[in-house]
Amino acid sequence: MSSKTLIYVAGPTGVGKTKTSIALAKAFGTEIISCDSRQFYKEMKIGTAVPTKVELSEVKHHFIQSKSINDRYTVADFEKEAIDTIENIFKEKNTLIMVGGSGMYADAVMFGMDKFPEIPQEIRSQLKVFNESHGIKGLNQLLKERDPKYYNQVDLKNPVRLLRALEVSIASNKPYSSFLGQERRPRSFISKMIILHCPRIILYNKINKRIDQMIESGLENEVRSLIPYKENLALQTFGYKELFPYFEGDYTIEEAIKEVKKNTRRYAKRQITWFKKYENALCFPANSSIDEIYKLLKY
Repeated sequence: MSSKTLIYVAGPTGVGKTKTSIALAKAFGTEIISCDSRQFYKEMKIGTAVPTKVELSEVKHHFIQSKSINDRYTVADFEKEAIDTIENIFKEKNTLIMVGGSGMYADAVMFGMDKFPEIPQEIRSQLKVFNESHGIKGLNQLLKERDPKYYNQVDLKNPVRLLRALEVSIASNKPYSSFLGQERRPRSFISKMIILHCPRIILYNKINKRIDQMIESGLENEVRSLIPYKENLALQTFGYKELFPYFEGDYTIEEAIKEVKKNTRRYAKRQITWFKKYENALCFPANSSIDEIYKLLKY
């Protein structure tokens, strides 16, 4: 069995993953891989709750604000870069921490991606035009026609997931769902997973408070600076997409903030559902002591 261990710190947004992952990285004397797909982009700082400068200085982080929203960066791209980084770190370390609520990206690192066909640029260009003219509703309808099974599983408000499913389906002439659950790639390390949790009402209150703090920290100005890029797929996410209608006069700022909070809570709920599939994960209350978590992970 490999002596190298990747510890994945999971849990819904707002539960306290950043604090726990930094404390664990210090305890193990190691570094952190971020698999939060929203925190990859350097233009999106406040609305994605990127770790503070102090937090980033405490432990070396990888894949935090390392890309631009103008980059096309897929799960497959992340898998390749993350595995290369992990294997390089494991030359000196025996343990590594991975943190983030993007379950699909975490799965890609721990278990490998399903094998998908190459996508011709022509198909991507056609779908981009279709998305611009028909919007999210058009993508939903097209996916429902081509792959009803995946239509009933996917987040229908996530254009990145919808476009990925459609491009694979069109390129292969097969349902996207038929490619899922294939044999995964072997890894040179073992993976352990912990899931942080807290009562739903406490989590939702923490989310609401966090968003209020984001507004105080300048989220409105951050999103305003991104108006020229508002159609970019990376910005079709909570914390950003709700403020664009406000700038166009469709919402008041109070209504926009209310939408951000609502959509963030919904995202947290979906994350909780996603993480239930990990039967071998260790579950800890979010306020657990690091010593307690460390002892159970070390042995």
